[in-house]
Amino acid sequence: MTSKQRRKKSAQSVLKRATITRRWIVNNLGLIALVLLVLEFAFVYAVQSYYYGASQQYLTTKISSVVSVLSRYSQDADMNFSAEMRSTIENFSDKEKMELMAINANGRVVLTSSGFTSSGDTAMPDYEEAMEEGDGYWIGTSGDETIMAVTMDISGMTTEYNAIRVVTSLDQIQETLYAYTLTITAVCVGILLLLIITGTYFVRSIVRPIKQINATTKKFAKGDFSVRINSASNDEIGDLCVSINQMADELSNTENMKNEFISSVSHELRTPLTAIKGWAETMCMETDQDTLRRGVHVIVNETERLSEMVEELLDFSRMQDGKFSLQCANMDVLAELGDAVLIYTEKAKRENIRVIYQEPEMLPFIYGDKNRIRQVFINVIDNAIKYSNPGNTITVSAEEVGNMIQVMITDNGMGISEADLPRVKTKFFKANHTRRGSGIGLAVADEIIMMHGGRLDITSEQNVGTNVTITLPVKNDLKAQGM
Repeated sequence: MTSKQRRKKSAQSVLKRATITRRWIVNNLGLIALVLLVLEFAFVYAVQSYYYGASQQYLTTKISSVVSVLSRYSQDADMNFSAEMRSTIENFSDKEKMELMAINANGRVVLTSSGFTSSGDTAMPDYEEAMEEGDGYWIGTSGDETIMAVTMDISGMTTEYNAIRVVTSLDQIQETLYAYTLTITAVCVGILLLLIITGTYFVRSIVRPIKQINATTKKFAKGDFSVRINSASNDEIGDLCVSINQMADELSNTENMKNEFISSVSHELRTPLTAIKGWAETMCMETDQDTLRRGVHVIVNETERLSEMVEELLDFSRMQDGKFSLQCANMDVLAELGDAVLIYTEKAKRENIRVIYQEPEMLPFIYGDKNRIRQVFINVIDNAIKYSNPGNTITVSAEEVGNMIQVMITDNGMGISEADLPRVKTKFFKANHTRRGSGIGLAVADEIIMMHGGRLDITSEQNVGTNVTITLPVKNDLKAQGM
């Protein structure tokens, strides 16, 4: 297919497609054109009715005055009615504007104010109507001329004549109507042209940004989040462009965090795998029992570490798919918190970090999943160790505040910057890429706590320390919520 054929096919497909411009032309402009056409016909009809009505009234007045005069003549026995009829018609004062006729008993025009009699085959519907109803009215054509005729029955006055008829030309009225029609048509065309110009500008002001949005979103779909939509309008289209640009920023940030997450997870998985592989190769060549025991210990620890990371990834995947569930029952928060502290106390000692556990005597039970709650405590304490330096201290405490239990894990480690603090619970986000971790631990922990009807709050100051407060409702409060 040549480029010319492709362009032709593309143009045909655009014409077939229901574009905004086409819909506007068909729906809005078509409707307006129809309304203007109806109004034009109504206006022309009203003007024509007015002029025709005025002309008919004028002709009726004139012929009535003639019939009134003839009626007086017919009642005067001393007068020759036929002579007076001829005189009245021949001396008709408005003969320049209209023609007065006398119609005999045979239905033929025998006298006219112009002096010319019409042929016998001339149609006179107004005469036929007058013979039936007393008077008649007709608009028609005579040759190339449009005429109006009014006829009145006078057969009761004389046996010689049946009716008096007056006829006038409507050509001047037709010219006036034609002028009005041209004027109103020009006005309607002007209105349509104005609507087309303003409408085209308006439609283009919508279509152009939409085309730009369409082209930009196609690039987003291909993974290119570097482009942005330029819009100077301060309306809904401008708001849409701003929202799409903001969406692109978020998608770009999410894409970057996802890539960093993949890189971080790959590194996290590679480290224990390298240790396992290295020690396995060493154990294959060594027979010393101490070395073998040490190698097995390392392999077991690193395998557990891999298992924890894989489980964390699986939990996150279940949350994304909406398949994450809780196995809730009455549980002792202190038992799970104590286990988590015990698990990480030795690890903290190896890194020269001190863990202080301020254990309360008793706390009320909560209704929740003990394994998930312990997972949250482990995750938060592990983060505190991870982002602390040798010589730092981590303090763990718990207390009952009202109908809530608050667990606080505080450290004096490196802390979190003010810019990063609002995002630390976002999936894939890592405030410090020099420390181990996948960047989804806090996202998982926050989701678990929210599913228990609680709250996970983080306050921090860079190079000062971080405080994580886990708030959970006690058992009675949760029951009131229907859990």
